[in-house]
Amino acid sequence: MSFRFITVILLSCCLWMTSFIIAPQASALTSIELFDLDYELCTGDKAQGGGVSSGSLRPASCFLIIGKAENTSGKPVVDADVYGRIYDANHNPIMANRSRVGGILYVPPGVSDFQIRISVPTTQPTPLILDKFKASGFTGKVRPYYYDDFQR
Repeated sequence: MSFRFITVILLSCCLWMTSFIIAPQASALTSIELFDLDYELCTGDKAQGGGVSSGSLRPASCFLIIGKAENTSGKPVVDADVYGRIYDANHNPIMANRSRVGGILYVPPGVSDFQIRISVPTTQPTPLILDKFKASGFTGKVRPYYYDDFQR
C-alpha cells in the first residue's frame, strides 16, 4: 500500500470521528395533540376571497377550524403542520388527495387555542366532519424567511 492511501484513510477516519462532536443540534419533530375540534363560518376580513384553489372561479365558503392544541414537550413548538380529513355531510372528501389542512406558527407549552382557515366549495353540503386530526412541529425555527423577526 502506498503512503498516500494510508494518509487518506486516516484523515477520513479523523474527520468522521470529529463530525460526532461538531454536529449541529437536530430539531426533532414534536407531536401535538389536537382536541375539542369544531368549525365556524369566517367573519370579517377572513371571509374575503372565494376561490377553492389558485386560478379557480368556483364559488367557495370560508370556514375556520378551531380547537385546542396540547404541547407536552415543555418547549415552544413552531411550524406545526396540521393533518386531518374533512368530509362533507355526504361523507365526500373536502380536500381530496390531501391530508395537510394547514399550519400553526407557534404552540406554547401546555394547552392553547388554534384556528385554521379553509375554503370549501359551496356545492358541498354541511355539516362538515373533522376526522383524524393531528399535528407535529419543531422546537426551533426551520424556515428562517417565513418569520417576521428574521434578521439577515
